[in-house]
Amino acid sequence: MALASLALGTLVTGQAQAAGQPGNSKKTGKDRLILVLGDSLSAEYGLARGSGWVALLQQQLERERIAAQVVNASISGDTTSGGRARLAALLTNHRPSHVIIELGGNDALRGLPLQHTQDNLAWMTQQAQAAGAQVLLLGMQVPPNYGSDYGRRFSQLFADVAREHKAALVPFFLQGVADVPQAAQWFQADRIHPNAQAQPLMLANVWPALRKLLR
Repeated sequence: MALASLALGTLVTGQAQAAGQPGNSKKTGKDRLILVLGDSLSAEYGLARGSGWVALLQQQLERERIAAQVVNASISGDTTSGGRARLAALLTNHRPSHVIIELGGNDALRGLPLQHTQDNLAWMTQQAQAAGAQVLLLGMQVPPNYGSDYGRRFSQLFADVAREHKAALVPFFLQGVADVPQAAQWFQADRIHPNAQAQPLMLANVWPALRKLLR
């Protein structure tokens, strides 16, 4: 569990990986575009290009012959405020049918108010849905040293946003990676970012929920 806290340390420095109503997306086939809005956990930080879970997602789609394109708009160190500031332009430029929001870990790392994080996630979910996209939220958890009450409320805010706005949810994006006894094997030398071997596990946490939306 100690590494779960380190997994929240999505470094502040870094580069971008890539430059309607809920459930009402009208895009089908090759018109479908999945926009991933995340931080370093999705931006291939410390990994060879093309080995992160987002790149593996595109390969998964191709293997299952699901016609959809993935755009990775993740930036290392990003917060929910950063994602909120970038989202409007991304929706306009890419017109996604699905939006995966993987943000919030850096908010906790910086000690930002939980209500601030929840409000930003809710706003992004609403804006994506208003643009005709289905939304999938990737939840995070914090370790015990944050306090049991804070940890409970932090993980709960993702569920609250998903329930209120009828969005899909992965309760813990790093399940099986940061919450297992031998967690060190799944992390890079910095003990912060998941390594290449962990990326398929991360995709496995996302894929069932996303596949339901793509159906």
